[in-house]
Amino acid sequence: MKNLFVIIVLSVFHVVNGQRNTNGYWQQHVDYTMEVEMDVDTFNYSGTQQIIYTNNSPDILQNVFFHLYFNAFQPGSEMDVRSRTIADPDRRVMNRIQNLAPEDQGFLNVLNLTQDGEKLKTTLSGTILEVELKKPILSGEQTTFEMNFEGQVPLNVRRSGKNSSEGVVLSMAQWYPKLAEYDFEGWHADPYIGREFHGVWGNFDLKLTIDNSYIVGGTGYLQNEKDIKIVPVNKKKKRKNTNTWHFVAPNVHDFTWAADPDYIHDKLQIENGPMLHFYYKSTLEKEYQKRWRDLQPITAKLMAFFNENIGVYPYKQYSVIQGGDGGMEYGMCTLITGVRSFESLVGVTSHELAHTWFQFLMATNEGKHPWMDEGFTEYICTMAEVDVMNIDEQKYFERAYKRYVRYALSGFEQPQSTHADRYEYNAAYGTSSYVKGAIFLRQLKYIIGEKAFRKTLHDYFNSWSFKHPTPNDFIRCAEKASGLELDWYLTDWTRTDNVIDYGIKSVEKNEQNTEIVIERIGLVPMPTELEIEYADGEIIKYYIPLRMMRGEKPTDETTIVLNDWAWAYPTYSLLLNNNKEVKKITLDPEKKVADINLDNNSLVLEKE
Repeated sequence: MKNLFVIIVLSVFHVVNGQRNTNGYWQQHVDYTMEVEMDVDTFNYSGTQQIIYTNNSPDILQNVFFHLYFNAFQPGSEMDVRSRTIADPDRRVMNRIQNLAPEDQGFLNVLNLTQDGEKLKTTLSGTILEVELKKPILSGEQTTFEMNFEGQVPLNVRRSGKNSSEGVVLSMAQWYPKLAEYDFEGWHADPYIGREFHGVWGNFDLKLTIDNSYIVGGTGYLQNEKDIKIVPVNKKKKRKNTNTWHFVAPNVHDFTWAADPDYIHDKLQIENGPMLHFYYKSTLEKEYQKRWRDLQPITAKLMAFFNENIGVYPYKQYSVIQGGDGGMEYGMCTLITGVRSFESLVGVTSHELAHTWFQFLMATNEGKHPWMDEGFTEYICTMAEVDVMNIDEQKYFERAYKRYVRYALSGFEQPQSTHADRYEYNAAYGTSSYVKGAIFLRQLKYIIGEKAFRKTLHDYFNSWSFKHPTPNDFIRCAEKASGLELDWYLTDWTRTDNVIDYGIKSVEKNEQNTEIVIERIGLVPMPTELEIEYADGEIIKYYIPLRMMRGEKPTDETTIVLNDWAWAYPTYSLLLNNNKEVKKITLDPEKKVADINLDNNSLVLEKE
C-alpha cells in the first residue's frame, strides 16, 4: 500500500506540473567540453566530447538521447522525404538532399560512448541516437559521458553546411552530438525534419582546430585571441598550418560557429553593453560591403530597443555573421545571407537579433510552441523597426491581418498548438507561427492596455530568462500584470481555429433614442471598442468589456465604459438616449483586432 501511495502522489505531481509549469520548476543542466579538428579540404571533422549531465528532475532516467542533426542531409532521411512529399516544399530544400553527391552529404557518428567509464549500447535512428544507460541517473545526481565523434559537413542546403550560395565556406549550426532535452513533459527527442529546436541549458568549452587562413566567429568568448595568427591563403602551397580557437560560452543551450578565409571582421562596442561583431565576405561587391558597415550602428540601436522593452542582453558579445541560407538565430549570434537590399539586411538582422530574447533567453520548446518563438519575435522586431527605421506600423499590420484572414478562411488552418513538424503545409506553418503569433501579442496589448502589456514583457523576461517557459507561463505573467483573467484568450487563439467576427446587426431610431445592436458571429471572445460619429461632427468612443475577463483595461477620459458583454449572448444592445442624428458607426476603429470580416464592422447611415 505504501508503494501505491507513492505512485499516486508522484502521478498527481506530474499532472499538476504538466498543467502549470510555474510551481516546482526544475530544468536539466549540461556542461560540454569539446576538442574538434576540421579538415577544410575534405570538410570532414573529428572530435572528443565530455558531457557532465545533471539530472535536476524528480525522475530516474534509464536512457538518454542525442541529436545528430547532420544525418538529415542524406538521401532518404526524414527531412529529404518530407520535403519531396509535402505539397509546398521549402524552395531551399526541394529535392536537393536526394541529389547530393556522397562527398556533399552530411553525417555525424558517435564513437566509443561511455558513461562514467563504462561503454554504452546505442541505436542509431536517423537523426537521433538512442542510448541505453549502464546505470540509471537518479534525481539530483550527475553522470559523465565521454565520446569520440566524426562528421562530414553537408553542402549548405538548410541553415548549416559548406559552400553557401554566397560562397561562405562553413556555416556550422547543429553540428555536434547534442543531448536532447528532458523536462516536465518527458523527453523531446524529435527527429530533425527541418523545423525548430529545443536544448538543455549549460556551459560550453570548445577548442576548434582549423586551417590558419580561416577567421572564425560565433557563440561564446574567444579565450586565446593573442594565439590566433591568420595567414592568407597561398594557393601554390598545400595547407598544413592550423590555429586552435578556444571558445567558452556560459549559460547557453547551443553553440554555433562560422568560418571563412575571406571574412572582414568589424567590431562595435556598445557603451555599457556588449561588443558587436560583424563578419562579412571581402568578396562582396562594394555596395553590399557598405550596407554591412551601415548596418552596424543600427544594430546597436535595435539592441537598445530590445533591452528597454524586454530586458537587458546578458552576454558580453553578439555577432552578425554572413552565412547560412537566409536568416537563423543562434546563441550570441545569427547567420544571415548578405546580398540584400539595405532594408532587407536591417529587417532580417532585427528579426534574428530579437530571437535572442524569444527563443534563446526565454527558451520555449520551438517544436511544440513555434508561435511563441517566431510570432513574438516578429512582433517585437517590427516594433523595433517602427522605432529605429520609422516603418509604418499600421500598414505593416494591415498586411499581416489580411494574410492571417486569408489563412483563416482557406480551410487549411491548424491550431497553433500543432507541432511545428505536423503542419500539412509549409505555408500554414509560416502564417500560423509568424503572422498569427505576432497578432497574438498585438491583440494582447489591445486587450490589457499598453502599460500592462509593457509590464508583461518585462515580467516575462525577469521570471523566465534562462529557463524553458510554456504558453501558460506567459499568459500568467500577463494576468498578474493586468489583473485580468486571460486563459480564454490563450485557449481560443492558440488551441483552436476559431475566429473573431463581430458586426453591426441593426440600428433602430425613434423620436427619443437610437438602439444599436452588435452581434458576435465568430466563436473567439473579444472586448469591443465602438466609435459613433454624429452628423454635427461629434465623435464618441465606447468600450464594452468582456465579462469573462473579470475586469477591463484602463481607458482615457473620453471613452465611455459600458456594461460588460457575456460571451454566450450573441448580441449586445446599446441605447443612445438622445435625438442626435448618427452619421457613422465603427467597430474597432483602430483596427487592433483580427476580425475576419470587416464589411460588417462599419455602417454609414443615410440622412433622414
